[in-house]
Amino acid sequence: MSTVTLAEAKTHLSHLLDQVEAGAEVVITRRGQPIARISPVEKPKLPLKSLAEFRRGMPRWSKSSANLLREMRDEGL
Repeated sequence: MSTVTLAEAKTHLSHLLDQVEAGAEVVITRRGQPIARISPVEKPKLPLKSLAEFRRGMPRWSKSSANLLREMRDEGL
């Protein structure tokens, strides 16, 4: 974890964000006191490997999507 002053953070924000993107945490201080911490955002993990895998697990419809939409429209849904 690195520590920078507020003035340094303003001047080198792009560089600090590159460090954070690489996994580092940065603490910003004002007059020697820590005021903020910048840390990387955890990306959500998808349980599926791909959209194709998801689609394979879906049941097949006996009717086309167009026919289902027409029926729903006609029924007032």
